Amino acid sequence: MTIKVETRVVSDIATVWHAYTTPEDIVQWNAASDDWHTTHATVELTNGGHFSSRMEAKDGSMGFDFAGTYTRIVPYAVIEYEFGGRHARVDFVEDPEGVTITVAFDPESEHPEEMQRAGWQAILTNFKRHVEAKGKSRPALVN
Repeated sequence: MTIKVETRVVSDIATVWHAYTTPEDIVQWNAASDDWHTTHATVELTNGGHFSSRMEAKDGSMGFDFAGTYTRIVPYAVIEYEFGGRHARVDFVEDPEGVTITVAFDPESEHPEEMQRAGWQAILTNFKRHVEAKGKSRPALVN
């Protein structure tokens, strides 16, 4: 079985793609709750390239590395990767109102599927907030 989560970001595909694949952005949005954060991220965005995000509880009580290998990259459209013997696929679909991001991933067996779905959805929700806030902070273009 595959679990899917989705969000819609009001922004252009280039901004969304950049925020999803750039370590400086990833550390800003990659957390499932306010008491966790990502302290460091690396991205080698090529087929066969590696990625890693160090996720830690803000109180220092625990942490882990979310790491894997990219298996397929279609710029501005698809990212597929393997992590811990599992697979995930991220689809980016742009239309005139924004970009829909769908993440489909193989669940792990330690935690209930609903908990996994909620955690991954929370991360996507943080991503949406991050990108849309960045868009609002940019100065308007003057003609």
